[in-house]
Amino acid sequence: MEQNARVESVDLSRATLRKVTIRLVPFLGLLYFVNYLDRVNIGFAGPNGMKADLGLSETAFGFASGIFFLGYLVLEVPSNLALHRFGARRWIARILVTWAVIASAMAFVPNGTMLIVLRFLLGVAEAGFFPGILLYLTYWFPQRQRARMVALFMTAVPISTALGATLSSLVLQWGNGVFGLSGWRFMFLVEGIPSLMLAAVTWWYLTDRPEQANWLRPAERQWLAAELAAEEQQRVAEEHWTVRKALTHPRILGLALVYGGIVYGLYALGFFLPTIINEFQQQYGAHYSVIQRGLINAVPYVIGAVVMVWWARHGDRTGERVWHVALPALAGGLAIPVTLYLGNPFSAMVAVTVCGVGVLAALPTFWALPSTFLSGAAAAGGIALINSIGNISGFAAPYMTGWLKDWTGTQKVGLWVVGLCMVGSALGALALRAGTRERATSG
Repeated sequence: MEQNARVESVDLSRATLRKVTIRLVPFLGLLYFVNYLDRVNIGFAGPNGMKADLGLSETAFGFASGIFFLGYLVLEVPSNLALHRFGARRWIARILVTWAVIASAMAFVPNGTMLIVLRFLLGVAEAGFFPGILLYLTYWFPQRQRARMVALFMTAVPISTALGATLSSLVLQWGNGVFGLSGWRFMFLVEGIPSLMLAAVTWWYLTDRPEQANWLRPAERQWLAAELAAEEQQRVAEEHWTVRKALTHPRILGLALVYGGIVYGLYALGFFLPTIINEFQQQYGAHYSVIQRGLINAVPYVIGAVVMVWWARHGDRTGERVWHVALPALAGGLAIPVTLYLGNPFSAMVAVTVCGVGVLAALPTFWALPSTFLSGAAAAGGIALINSIGNISGFAAPYMTGWLKDWTGTQKVGLWVVGLCMVGSALGALALRAGTRERATSG
């Protein structure tokens, strides 16, 4: 009798989590796909006419790319607290509408100054989206499932960059002259529209909490709500975190710095990999069409998507988190500086791919770390703060990479900085783990 009850409980949990995964994760991934594409498509526009049309130096292009994250920084924490209060359905739909309008408006920028203004406003509009989704996943998935769910959601990053590189290249090439716009302007216009359409779907489709999920059976709703409530009570019993504590605690600030080093690598590659591939033509005497450059740009992200999901599943299965962040960050950090010292484009792309895989493999397991001790409003504030501070690297990476290119005439110094930041993240993750163990032992 007892064994039958255990079997029924396991079957109920599997069926419930399968339904939740199928219902939510693909849709959230689609939202992030569109979000991330609107965020980084400036990287495709830059070397394909935008820098020349607007008279942008590499430094100015990097500044315009990165200032997005200063806008993001301003409203990240309040936006996530608002999502916790008003619900994901309403707040995410609001974010989608505002960023769609601004992303499309970038098609009509007359000069570099207006481009910088709109990139800043795009960051303000998108503030809270990514940490809001991470918070939303904690409302639906137990801790033991979370890294894998974050990985599945975050496959939107490599897919957006891989598929987005090809799509953006096609739009750039075929949209040139449509409505009298150059290819890069047409790309901004077209790629902003899906966000507006998805805002209406989000309002109708998302459910804020398991208790409200009519698409689950009553027994499934009750099991999931009870499972998540029990986890939250256990976290509170171990250590109570208030919003104020989550916004000021050294552990949160340490996690933000670790995240910042990984993000530095993510956005340095995201914004400048198309430019680096262009430079392969000069360095190695190769020639690539716009479409070929898009396909080459996709390679690190296609491989990274597969490794990211596998690595996160391995982390969930073993229950180990810190080394699952540190090892890929270390591998990526050691690989990227050697890229432009290699003798042919194939070996250079191998090194770039190792870096891209390292970044993508580290990210999902990293985001499983804060939710091991944060919940409720403290999780909303803490996750947003980590993302906000960490994303200062989103500004620094393209700006510094562009400035170093202008200063030295080569991408090599910028890639060394990427490597140092990622290695620093790996060491920082291990230091936080050692500090946590030391406190536990002394306590």
